[in-house]
Amino acid sequence: MKSRSVRIRRFKNALALICSLVAALIGLVFLIWILIEVILRGAACINWAFFTQLPVPPGEEGGGLANAMLGTVIITVVATVLGVPLGILAGTYLSEFGRNRFGDTIRFLSNIFVSAPSIVIGVFVYAILVVPLGGFSGLAGGVSLAIIMLPVVTRTTEEMLRLVPNSVREAALALGAPYWHVVWQVVYRSARAGMLTGIILAIARVSGETAPLLFTALNSPYWPEGLMEPMANLTVTIFNYAMSPYDDWQVKAWGASLLIMVAVLAMNIIARVFVHRMGK
Repeated sequence: MKSRSVRIRRFKNALALICSLVAALIGLVFLIWILIEVILRGAACINWAFFTQLPVPPGEEGGGLANAMLGTVIITVVATVLGVPLGILAGTYLSEFGRNRFGDTIRFLSNIFVSAPSIVIGVFVYAILVVPLGGFSGLAGGVSLAIIMLPVVTRTTEEMLRLVPNSVREAALALGAPYWHVVWQVVYRSARAGMLTGIILAIARVSGETAPLLFTALNSPYWPEGLMEPMANLTVTIFNYAMSPYDDWQVKAWGASLLIMVAVLAMNIIARVFVHRMGK
């Protein structure tokens, strides 16, 4: 009876391992397929003009997406400046002082916002910024992406700070340091690799968002002229170009997709390096 039970458990274990392996292989095949397809199609339009020139009128060939690249950088920087400090402060509060009902509420809302549809956030920012200000703007796009980044940075910061042993805090407090100094000079230093990893992953999370920018930054065929004007960006450009009937625009959409893919992969690799260093 006992041997039969052992055989059944081993069979179930082997079946679960096989199913997991098959699922992983299927996901890996599709991932490699997507990477190869984007690289082969996107590399065709990668040249100097692609990085330095403005888009040409519909139907004409040539030009580039320099304005969209610059606009994407500007919007991402605005989102980082707005979202990262707030996320770090919120995560610090939850880790160091948030063991109460108010902290539980913030933690619950943060978990909800992590999985909130980005298009809903875009509509929300459209209602509170775009409509009152009377037009689309790069600032509204940065705010929408900052809202998406905020819960990711908050949760990562909280988890990283909680990994710092309480004995470290107690040792610093025993030396007479005020608590804010302990957090700033001791706790943050101990968790800086993990916190920076969370920030990088949050930036990678928002770098491919399209729906919020459709409602906030929109797009523009010109160089960015200010944060209060519609601003070109790669994701909305990909959406517009991929839907167009022009072959040249469709090729450029693949090229822009390749840029975003390379940027996201690079940020994830950098994050993995920090995780590895933190584990040493």
